[in-house]
Amino acid sequence: MTIPTPAAADLRFAYGTNGLTDLRLDDALALLADLGYDGVSLTLDHMHLDPLAPDLDARARRVGQRLARLGLTVAIETGARYVLDPGRKHHPTLLDPDAGARAARVDLLVRAVRVAAELGAHAVHCFSGVRPPGTAEDTAWRRLGDALQPVLEAATSAGVPLAVEPEPGHLLADLAGFHRLRRELGDPPALGLTLDIGHCQCLEPAPPADCVRAAAPWIRHVQIEDMRRGVHEHLPFGEGEVDVPPVLEALRAMDYRGLVGVELPRHSHAGSELARSSLAYLKAAELTAARGGVAC
Repeated sequence: MTIPTPAAADLRFAYGTNGLTDLRLDDALALLADLGYDGVSLTLDHMHLDPLAPDLDARARRVGQRLARLGLTVAIETGARYVLDPGRKHHPTLLDPDAGARAARVDLLVRAVRVAAELGAHAVHCFSGVRPPGTAEDTAWRRLGDALQPVLEAATSAGVPLAVEPEPGHLLADLAGFHRLRRELGDPPALGLTLDIGHCQCLEPAPPADCVRAAAPWIRHVQIEDMRRGVHEHLPFGEGEVDVPPVLEALRAMDYRGLVGVELPRHSHAGSELARSSLAYLKAAELTAARGGVAC
């Protein structure tokens, strides 16, 4: 599927399906198209394009056709809570002490790259995982680098960037951690960054807009929501401390061409309404930024 390239500096807004888990995927995609979203951040999960069920390629093809009919672009996300282990959230990780468990996560990511190639996605998102108890930090970083090698090879072959997300509490928790990984792997071209704007507000020393400017050369995917300093809780816009217009202006200034995906994974009970109100908020913030304002 060929994705049209937007005009310079246009921002494209998306909504994450991990915040629409009460809806069938077809219904979620139709909702986002009807609301006026440009794309979707699609989390591969048991209820939305299950990456482990049979006939993945054929099912992905059908989703690609649906996206094309609706005029939606897509990023592939891999943060499903229990898709690999029904008893442990986000397990196994790329840092698991058991090599077989790590391989299960690697297989999931390679499958995600395959789906992304079929859908014409602009990036595949992933994260490191929490450092296991008793594991030395250097050992954890080596495991992470080794585990990502086959995923990066698949991404390179498919021509789809792998966008690693700094996640509070994980081994790779911040921008400094991303740069450590990038240097240790020799700065491979397929390795990029998922920048979560709320995470910047939560724990980065610089304001989110400054994080965008500092990380611009590596940003391949953006997640956005509201958040408060020091508290890792994804909030609807207006309930936290993120100053959104300067963030959007910074993304426009760097000529960012990917999706800006709303990330509200704990709000599926109100997903339809929040999808509507989030897009209205972002459009208003974009207008504020264009007028040179600093707040919604």
